[in-house]
Amino acid sequence: MQKKIVIGVDVGISTTKIVGFCGHDILTPILIKATDPVSSLYGAFGKFLYDNHIALDDIKKVMLTGVGASYIDGAIYGCQTEKVDEYIADALGASYRTHLDRMIVVSMGTGTTYVKKEGDCISHLGGVGIGGGALQGMARVILKTDNFKEISALAMKGDISKVDLLIGDISNKPLPNLPMDATASLFAKAQANTKAEDLALGIIQLVLQSIFSGAIFASLNTGIKDIVLIGNLTLLPQCKQVYLQLEKLYGVRFHIPNNSQFRTAIGASLSAKEDKA
Repeated sequence: MQKKIVIGVDVGISTTKIVGFCGHDILTPILIKATDPVSSLYGAFGKFLYDNHIALDDIKKVMLTGVGASYIDGAIYGCQTEKVDEYIADALGASYRTHLDRMIVVSMGTGTTYVKKEGDCISHLGGVGIGGGALQGMARVILKTDNFKEISALAMKGDISKVDLLIGDISNKPLPNLPMDATASLFAKAQANTKAEDLALGIIQLVLQSIFSGAIFASLNTGIKDIVLIGNLTLLPQCKQVYLQLEKLYGVRFHIPNNSQFRTAIGASLSAKEDKA
């Protein structure tokens, strides 16, 4: 007898993501840009079924999470549907096959949410209004594009010392626990004639360093050293270069798991108790 499929859907502000589990096996996930929550959900759902050759009768349950889930009431195409608190889905998805028992989860979407997970204990620590939305908004005004690939490609050619004020700019020797290339002030050296590639890197650095610093502060006094990053911003190649510097400064460990952009949807699937893995 074929195992029934549990589907998880993360209905966000700018994207909708959908994954499915057949037993312990994860099916090919998909992501589509959101125009409005309802149409993006049904569009993603239909494409997911088509791409994975799934019939409605194969579906056991649909688990919804994300801010857009509040617009969805009742069954989806007749399938049993439940809603999951987003911070629960973040934690379950972030910890899936990471072999970490204690972590700070950083869910980077349009904004950013921080969640603490210690064993089965999950708590929502709060959030900040900076994330992909801020990055795109600043880039739209400054660089005249909000395309993540274009912004990232520009930033690959950028020089952060042209945009950020570094410790080496204000001191002729390292300060206690602060090397010369540590950031003293984000975006403080930007000028009207600063090159686009330098500004692109500065925007990314501003957003990522702010988010990662928030995670480090959230971990203080918890004894937790592992910080798991999930969400669309994890796909930026600049992520690693930003967090490596912070790891050295603060003695923490950042992790970006496989399928990081789909982890909230994965967590929604796993929240169906009998299907946890």
